[in-house]
Amino acid sequence: MILKLVLMVEVSKLKASVEALLFISGDGLTVEELASGLQEDPAQIQIILDSLADEYHEREGGIVLEEVAGRYQFRTRSELFSTIQAFLREKKKETLSKSVLETLAIITYKQPITLAEIEELRGVNSRAQVATLLAKKLIRQAGQKEAPGRPTLYVTTKEFLEYFGLNSLEELPPPKDIKELNFEEL
Repeated sequence: MILKLVLMVEVSKLKASVEALLFISGDGLTVEELASGLQEDPAQIQIILDSLADEYHEREGGIVLEEVAGRYQFRTRSELFSTIQAFLREKKKETLSKSVLETLAIITYKQPITLAEIEELRGVNSRAQVATLLAKKLIRQAGQKEAPGRPTLYVTTKEFLEYFGLNSLEELPPPKDIKELNFEEL
């Protein structure tokens, strides 16, 4: 009876060790790698892996233990792919370069504004930065200025407010409080 209890504790500890190693491994581990690292019989490790895979499958949680290309690894349950994809797409925010942020700050505080006016304030060509902001839907075209050539006017969008977690432009700090921008003309 005591020997059976000791064996159960040892198997339980070995199972927990296999699970922990698989969790931290990232790319997964082979039966041989686990057996060698834990100094255990590969047949015993295979039994534990099969048991763990069954447990994860039966509980119908978000992750499963699967063998892929000879390596055991934790993976997300395939039925949840669309949920995970939608979540990641929603949460993913690309960072903006300093030049794009500088251009966006000018548009934000001087809107509506033309490309020529942006370039005059920045002192450099800003066509690429404006194109980036348009592609990210942080700004939009808002008609033409009543001036020779009728240049396009740019303003910020609802997506701009969402990106920066604002309810309205009134929540922005006054330009004089933004020392990093260093735009005296804003």
